[in-house]
Order: sequence, then structure tokens, then C-alpha cells
Amino acid sequence: MVVEDSEVVPFGSTMLGSVVEGCCWWWQNGRVTTAAVVLLAFGAVSVKRYVARKNRRKRWAAVEKDVVVVHGLGKGRRTPNLSPFVLTLETYLRLAKIPYQMDYEEPFGPKGQSPWITLNGQEMGDSQLIIQMLGRHFGKDFTASLTKEQKGAARAFNMMVTEHLAWGFRLWRWVENKGRLMLQEMDRVPFIVRLLMPLKRRQISKSLYLQGIGRHSAEEVHDIIERDLAAISFYLGDKPFLMGSDLCEVDCALFGSLAQIMWNYSGSPYETMVKVKYPNLKEYVLRVKERLWPDWDQCLKRPKMS
Repeated sequence: MVVEDSEVVPFGSTMLGSVVEGCCWWWQNGRVTTAAVVLLAFGAVSVKRYVARKNRRKRWAAVEKDVVVVHGLGKGRRTPNLSPFVLTLETYLRLAKIPYQMDYEEPFGPKGQSPWITLNGQEMGDSQLIIQMLGRHFGKDFTASLTKEQKGAARAFNMMVTEHLAWGFRLWRWVENKGRLMLQEMDRVPFIVRLLMPLKRRQISKSLYLQGIGRHSAEEVHDIIERDLAAISFYLGDKPFLMGSDLCEVDCALFGSLAQIMWNYSGSPYETMVKVKYPNLKEYVLRVKERLWPDWDQCLKRPKMS
């Protein structure tokens, strides 16, 4: 029997159509299945993180009354913390003799900054605001005995350190050095941190440009920062501490930044400025360290993991 073309064409079209339809069905359903799996996995991870976050807060709220839980970035190899702001806050807590404990599980708080604290179940961010609040809460005011002129100078130097020097130091760490020394000085470097380092650098470079200091050349920034360091050195002179014979809040901020230069900025122009060109700054850092951080080396040890 001869099969005519009129019979062959419809038959072939039907078979081909069935195959195509079947492939499309499996492809579409495969996509749906994959998307469902991804969504379920994402949901499971989100739920797990939410539960872990709630459990951490229960644990922090359960600490003894008026014990400050400081949440911050991890330890460095040569400093108790690689963040000048975390080191500033911890130094203040030691000066004020306020009991505290460190936490490294959740370094970024309600304002997306590090450090932040939990006190009696309440959360608060920004190191300077935290210090002000703690001073009121615990009745600690180390500037009370200063003259009005000295209080004004202390405020000005505090703002110079936290709002000006910090940006210059940050530019060297993340743009000039490209974060390499930061990684070397970290006590532990998770793989995800190395993976996301380029993204972090771009993010910080953008913030430096928007702030303004990132628009200058490296040489211009070095000169700007040296002028700040020189001003601090001249004002410090032969005094034990910035405002005289006793430590106060501004010393915590200054120590937090200069300690980074002393130990975590090897090879930077600022290291030479602090250690060689303005040696009273180096002596000052060592004096504060001896006074408030007698357990410095013990603090470099790795914390026990929860």
C-alpha cells in the first residue's frame, strides 16, 4: 500500500507537536520546581536566621543587669579590634570601669554600624552616642573638672579624630592599600569575607568620594592628615594625656585611632608620622595602653565560639 504525502504530513506534524509540547511542559515545570526549591531553601535559611537572631537577643537580655554587651568586628592579630570605633568604646568602658562583655556574632547593629551595644535588653548604635548615654546612665563624666576652654578643645579634638582623621585613615586602608593589610591583620578570615572584599572596597571608595576626601590625591590626603596629627602633637606636648594629667573621653577616641596606626598600618605614611615624626604620640599611645589595657596580649586570644 502506498501512503500518500497527505497522510504522512499530518502524522508527522502530530508526533513533532507532541514531542515539542512535552519538552516545553518538562522545561516549564522544571523551572517551576527549581524556583520552588530555591524559594523554600531561602525561606528555610531566613527562618533559621530569624530564630538564631531571636535566641541571641534572649541570651544578651539575660546577662546581669547593667552589664554592657558590645557587638563589634572581630579581633586583630595585634590589636583587640581592627575597628577604631570598637576600640574607642571598649577603652571608654575600661576607663569608666563599666562591666562589659564582647560579642562577635552580630557585628552590625540597628544603624548598620559597628559597634553597637545591648544594655538591659535595649539596643543602641553609634559609638559616640553610646558613650554619651553610658556616661549619663552610670554617672560618669570625665570632663567635669575641665575648664570651659578645655571642654571646648576636647570636643573639637574628638570631632577631628572621629569625623576627619577617620576618613583619611580609612582611605589609606581601603583605597591605597586595597584592604590587603586589613586581611593580613584579621585574626580569622572567612572565605565569604575574601570573596566580598572587592565589593566592600567599592562601597567604601564610593562613600569616601561622596564625603569629599576621596576626591583628593593620595599626597594631598597625606598632607591634610599630617596637619591634624601635628596639631594633636603640639597640643599634647609633654602632658601625660590630651587634656592634662587625667584621662577623659577624648583620649579614648584618640587612642582608638592612633592604636590602629601603631599596629595595623604597617608601611603607611601615618605610621612614620606617629612613631618617628611626632614621637610624643607614640609615647601617648603606649601610656594609655599601659594604663587601661594591662591585659592587651590576653585580649588578642581567639574568643570561644558560641
